Amino acid sequence: MKKISIKIVGATGYGGVGITEFLLRHPHAEIGALVALQDVGKRMSEVYPHLAGFCDLPILAPDDPTAQTAFDVVFFATPDGVGMQSAGCELERGAKVIDYSGDFRFDTPEAYADYAMRIGRNPEHTAPNLLDQTVYGLPELHRESIAGRASLVGNPGCFAISCILGLAPAAQHRLVDFSSLICDCKTAISGAGKKPNAQFHYPARYDQMNAYKLAGHQHICEVERELSLLADADLKITFTAQVVPMCRGILSCLYGTLHENRPATEILELYREFYADSPFIRIRDAETPSGTVHVRGTNYCNITVSVDERTRRLRVISHIDNLVKGQAGNALQNMNVMCGFPEDCGLSFPGQYP
Repeated sequence: MKKISIKIVGATGYGGVGITEFLLRHPHAEIGALVALQDVGKRMSEVYPHLAGFCDLPILAPDDPTAQTAFDVVFFATPDGVGMQSAGCELERGAKVIDYSGDFRFDTPEAYADYAMRIGRNPEHTAPNLLDQTVYGLPELHRESIAGRASLVGNPGCFAISCILGLAPAAQHRLVDFSSLICDCKTAISGAGKKPNAQFHYPARYDQMNAYKLAGHQHICEVERELSLLADADLKITFTAQVVPMCRGILSCLYGTLHENRPATEILELYREFYADSPFIRIRDAETPSGTVHVRGTNYCNITVSVDERTRRLRVISHIDNLVKGQAGNALQNMNVMCGFPEDCGLSFPGQYP
């Protein structure tokens, strides 16, 4: 079988090196171009020495002739605003496009504007003609649409993935009072990206935990939309994002008040049925140990389901690696579904312990 050709835009960031690492293991894909604004002319293995002998391709400028040729799949591992400027050209060349940012997570200009204003960007989308082509890139919920018609996929936000996967069965089965939903989420420092930032300087971050964006995190838009579609109701959540002094990982503690007392065993079965065809979802009961170390470096989402019978509260704990299932791994999962490969191709491996 001929390998598909890949271009990675934003190749030298965490998301770029992440997808590079995974593609090197993929039996049906070959990296043809690595594009970035920084480190142009250097080899990828000079920027990331652990790739020496595995990926020695040069970093190309966006206008390099090699970068302007046609590729089968283009990953935009880039900040907001880049994909909407360039995705159209890649689509015209026949590529399938997977964008890491919020540019294509929404299918209407109005929905995008709500998201954009939360991150201080211009609410006007510069490629609104592409929005009706995009599919929200969470295969566990949109596998058929991604496989059937998608040439443009908006990879979800990392917090959004952990919360949506944790609450999707509860929303679809209307298990809880939707006004009671709380998403209490903690993320590692790598979620801020590679660019240096004073507040993530080691002396400022060591032994420091804090909540942030209390006025409204941008991933709320994704969580509320996806859960509302599942519930067929206008659903709102209380969301609190916190950063902890770890390198990678997300822990989301998700709460909702049950309409009626239901045993945890019954709800566990509903969760297992919901994710029966999802290879990267592992459902755990409250007695099974689970933590960020158990998903580190993997594309798995571990979901623990518990019921507090005293308060009639459903408690769901969702663990992911923010750089894998929360970013590059999920992007590759989308590529597999779009291209007709097995969904776990290049992604079926355990993490490292300890």
